[in-house]
Amino acid sequence: MKKNIYTQPLDNAQAELDSTGAATGGGGGCAGGAAMPRSARLPKWLKISVGFNEEYLRVKRIMKDNRLHTVCGEAACPNIRECWGEGTATFMILGKFCTRGCRFCDVLTGRPLGLDRDEPRRLAEGVAELGLKQVVITSVTRDDLPDGGAEIFAETLRELRMHDPLVKVEFLIPDMQGNMDAVRVVLESHPDVFAHNVETVKRLYRRVRPGAELHRSLAILKEAHNFKPRSVVKTGIMVGLGETLAEITDLFYQLRDVGTDIVTVGQYLRPSDDHLPVERFYPPEEFEEIAAIGKQIGFGHVEAGPLVRSSYRAFNQSKQLLANAS
Repeated sequence: MKKNIYTQPLDNAQAELDSTGAATGGGGGCAGGAAMPRSARLPKWLKISVGFNEEYLRVKRIMKDNRLHTVCGEAACPNIRECWGEGTATFMILGKFCTRGCRFCDVLTGRPLGLDRDEPRRLAEGVAELGLKQVVITSVTRDDLPDGGAEIFAETLRELRMHDPLVKVEFLIPDMQGNMDAVRVVLESHPDVFAHNVETVKRLYRRVRPGAELHRSLAILKEAHNFKPRSVVKTGIMVGLGETLAEITDLFYQLRDVGTDIVTVGQYLRPSDDHLPVERFYPPEEFEEIAAIGKQIGFGHVEAGPLVRSSYRAFNQSKQLLANAS
C-alpha cells in the first residue's frame, strides 16, 4: 500500500486516503506522480490537510457502484478531497493498465485486459447520478489498439450528451502514437476542451517519457487548433525534473505557435523510489513567475502552482475562453 506523507501522523482519514490513492505529484500528466517516499522531506507549501465530507463519500460510492476509474484515485491526486467534496471528478477510461512505462507516472503498467465496450454507458450513467454538468475524461495509453481508444472517447461523449445535451466535456488524450486519423475521431465528437499534455521539455523526453516524442505531441495540439469546429486547446507540464526556466520559456513559445490556449504547470512529486527523483522543489513565487511568462507569450490562461494538475478546476481555467467561443 502506498503511504502518504503530506499529513502526519497517519490517522483514520489518512488511511482512507491511502486506500483511494496516496497524494500525488505530476504536473499535468495523464496521471502525474504520487506520494513520495517517507524518507523525503516536503517543503511546507506542499503539505495538505486531510478531511472527508459526506459529498466525498457519496462520490466514492457512485464510482465504485458503476465500476468507474478516476485519475483522482488511480493517479492518487492531492486534490481528491477538494474535488470529490465539491462533487466533481476526472474519469479515466480504457481500463487501469497503461501500455507505456513513463518514469514519472503512478498508473499501473501492464497488458490491458481487452476493451470494455459498455464503459461509455456506465460512465454517462455515473455522471448523471452524480449530477455533474462538467466532466474531464482521460485514459491510460493503449498502444495495443489500432486507434489508441479514440472511438471509445467519441462514444463516451455521445453517451454523456444523450443524458445531458448541455454537459461540458474536457478530453485529455494520450498521443495515440501520432495517429492523426484517431485524433480526428476524438475531435469530431466535439469536446468543449481538447487537452494533450506534453509533460516536460524536449531535452528530458527520453528520460521522462520513453516512447513519446515532443514533435508528435505538438502536432496533435496543432491538429486540434486547426480543426473546425474548434475546441479550446490545452496542455500541461511538470517542473522539478531538471528543466531550466529558459527551456520552459522555449517550450511555451512552441506551444503557443501551434495554437495552445491553456497551459497548466505543477510540481512533479516522486511516486516511489523506483521513479525519477525530484531535482528541486519550486516555491510558489516561481510558479507565479512562470505564469507571468506564459501570459506575456499570449496564452489565454496559465494555471501554475505547486499542487496544480491538468484537470484541477478545469472549467474555471476554460470558462472565459468557452464563453468567448459561444
